[in-house]
Amino acid sequence: MRIVKALGAAVLALGWAVSPAAADSPSPSPSDDGAAPVQAGTSFRTAAEFDEGVTATADASAGDYLYWSFPADAGRRPTVRATVKLPEAHAAETWQIDVYDGLRRRQACQYGAQTRTAAADAASVELACTLRTVRAWSEPWANDPLPGTYYIRLTAVGLPTSDLGLPVSAEVRVESKEIGGAAAVDGALAEPLVPGTAVASEETEQDAAVLSSIEPEDGWTSGWWSDRWVWTAVGGALAALAGVGGYALTRGSGRPTGV
Repeated sequence: MRIVKALGAAVLALGWAVSPAAADSPSPSPSDDGAAPVQAGTSFRTAAEFDEGVTATADASAGDYLYWSFPADAGRRPTVRATVKLPEAHAAETWQIDVYDGLRRRQACQYGAQTRTAAADAASVELACTLRTVRAWSEPWANDPLPGTYYIRLTAVGLPTSDLGLPVSAEVRVESKEIGGAAAVDGALAEPLVPGTAVASEETEQDAAVLSSIEPEDGWTSGWWSDRWVWTAVGGALAALAGVGGYALTRGSGRPTGV
């Protein structure tokens, strides 16, 4: 009877421990400090930095390449959304949004309208790209998303000559979903992929001149913790209780008789 009660308590503990970990964490709320950029960069090195949950804006001309950057941590699945407001009169235009990781490797969109054509005289066009879940570690030959700085590039492709230079305005926003232990791996990067330049100090040691200053609100995770540890610990406890219960049920209840 005691064993049955212990098993029941362990199952309840499993439900309490896993439920909050498995739930999706809310996306960061918009920043109230006015830090949202109002212009975009023209290359990777000049990309405008912003955080998740913040709407970045920029005024530009059709044909320009617009760059932004944001931090993405392990265990999260970012979604990039962009809205381009077009002038009143224009021809059909095709706009595209591309996302690159800290190594400037183009990351494929898991789903979303990454490329979309706006009909002639359409007021705006909306794009979206949901990346694969960011992994804490990956094989060198793989193209998996890794924690660090991510770059957004927004531009028009195949733009008619008549539309070159027309004024446009863009809005970009990034939100992410916490995936949890389902995407956990047995490893972690020593450092997130944040762009920087190595410079020699007076002691001939290598110091990092970081070119990107953005990071997640709660800092970069170490990559070792996930809710898989909860499942593993509770599973081990249940296995131990099952072993004790099996032994108690199968052992003999009588004393051996002497000869």
